[in-house]
Amino acid sequence: MSEHYIGGFHAVMAALEDGAVKPFEILLSDSRQDERARRMLALAHAVSVPVRQVSKSELDMRAPGLRHQGVLAQIPERELLGEDALEAPATPDRLFLALDGVQDPHNLGACLRTAEAVGATAVIIPKDRAASLTAVAMKAAAGSAERVPVISVTNLTRTLELMKERGYWLTGLAGEAEQTLYEVDLTGPLVLVMGAEGAGMRRLTRETCDRLVKIPMLGKTESLNVSVAAAVCLYEAFRQRQPGKRR
Repeated sequence: MSEHYIGGFHAVMAALEDGAVKPFEILLSDSRQDERARRMLALAHAVSVPVRQVSKSELDMRAPGLRHQGVLAQIPERELLGEDALEAPATPDRLFLALDGVQDPHNLGACLRTAEAVGATAVIIPKDRAASLTAVAMKAAAGSAERVPVISVTNLTRTLELMKERGYWLTGLAGEAEQTLYEVDLTGPLVLVMGAEGAGMRRLTRETCDRLVKIPMLGKTESLNVSVAAAVCLYEAFRQRQPGKRR
């Protein structure tokens, strides 16, 4: 299994605390002597993960372009789940977020963070022409990338068709939809489908959805960032799915 790095104190601390993916080693900038660094050192020691102090230039070299905050953790590269992970029965508690070609790893990470916060079953992403679990995405997820399952599929439209056949209700977000998010029932086995930045959902993805909804907006902004829109949709589904809650 190959190795890669995650960076930033949130992501590294989450990896140490979670235990599901134990870091091989932590690299800490020799200029970090603050309380945050001391807490991380104590936690790493408690779970027997070695820490090595290095220069900031070495951190930059090992993770180019990543805002690492002076700390990197070397972890096994995460193996994404495949389509067979979707074969479980479509029970009422199952909630998926499907991302149709989201390109920005920061947006993917933010979506994973919200999905984990609301207890989503998993996030579905295409294998090609979309952001994957890079170090940037994992840092943006602030540790949530290790806690929410991510399913990578070859053909998103075909996957959504199969989920529909298994009893899931597919709800896509589109600005031109007639119904708003707050007018539909988001309980039961559900897949929330979000499109890519700017372009939105592809035509076949849109046509596969059982219904389209929009987020009502009163200002002059034409659309929300995809990760913000995903958060709005996931939390409305979360609200409706609470025991005894009515729409």
